[in-house]
Amino acid sequence: MKSKRNLYVLALGVFGITTTEFGVIGVLPEIASAFHISIEKAGWLLSAFALIVAIFGPFMLMLFSSFKRKNLLIASLFIFAAANILSAYIGNFYLLLAVRMIPAFFHPVYWSIALSVAGATSDPTDKSGAVSIIFSGLTLATVLGVPLATLMSDLFSWQSSFLLTAFINIIALIGVQFLLPAIGKETEAPMAFDFKIFRNKNLWIGLLITFLTIAAMYSTYGYMADFLKNVTHMNGKQISIMLFMFGTVGILGNKIAGKYMSRFPFQTTCIFLILLAGIHGLIYWYGSLFVPMIWIIGFWGLVHSGGFLISNINVTTSVSGSSEFINSIFTSCGNFAVTAGTLLGGFWIAHYGIEHIIGSSIIVIALALMVLFIKTQLSK
Repeated sequence: MKSKRNLYVLALGVFGITTTEFGVIGVLPEIASAFHISIEKAGWLLSAFALIVAIFGPFMLMLFSSFKRKNLLIASLFIFAAANILSAYIGNFYLLLAVRMIPAFFHPVYWSIALSVAGATSDPTDKSGAVSIIFSGLTLATVLGVPLATLMSDLFSWQSSFLLTAFINIIALIGVQFLLPAIGKETEAPMAFDFKIFRNKNLWIGLLITFLTIAAMYSTYGYMADFLKNVTHMNGKQISIMLFMFGTVGILGNKIAGKYMSRFPFQTTCIFLILLAGIHGLIYWYGSLFVPMIWIIGFWGLVHSGGFLISNINVTTSVSGSSEFINSIFTSCGNFAVTAGTLLGGFWIAHYGIEHIIGSSIIVIALALMVLFIKTQLSK
């Protein structure tokens, strides 16, 4: 089994499903305008998707535990493509929201299988390097998926962004179908919950750090397009370019996080949170200035991209057990955090205005740092 090639093929699928989840970030203002709703309400398209993933992640993996892994990957990508095509032809916001929820049930199935394959086929000393390849699909979605969806919306319509996302998922499906060999299950026995795993305090601390970290990231990032439109006064094309730059530098950030997380997990996590807080501070002070924001967005993307990988390593190294099950727990926690972060950001906008949304992220980052230092004291 050519493990690295297979990891890149799996990352292609991650690119497809992640573009579906986060591609709406750049078009939320257009959707809000089209359906005559508030930006906070439009944000449900992101938060509801993430909530479904969070609640049903481990259960979906158990439900399909007897199925062949490659078939599950292909079926998941097909459902993502179909849902995106349907979304482009819906004229009611609540129906759009309902259709968006369908692929969310299969999101954790794909992610958990992909991450477990990365862990199983890599050298134990380079696990974060293998995981970083899978997360490169998420970075690629940030580099190409989100800005292209934004550009399509600006050039044509918000519906065209969904059709583009469907096309990305179809390409990913073809790649998995023809380039990925069959994937063996970790065990022939049906998957079951190992409740003993939840007695491990290290797992709970790792999950709490993950939750706070990702919630802080998406509290602001989830409304990035709206911030750039209303505070920095960028137009649609400029916003899509900024999102492209944000993701492009993120490729390097993801690689750096993967390199250092294996050797210095605490230091890497701590530096990441401090840098993320600093960048949000810069956004608050210089967010209304066009040229400084270009530079800030570049540094923001460099740091932001490592958040999911760092969080995944913190969770998966905190406890031993079935990698698919642990990764499903991580996926659920991460999406609970996306939901919480998006809802917090929407609340902050409604009460304090889009120009002050940074405050919500700063508070949660501070909490994450506190838990991280408590973890070091408990481990002594």
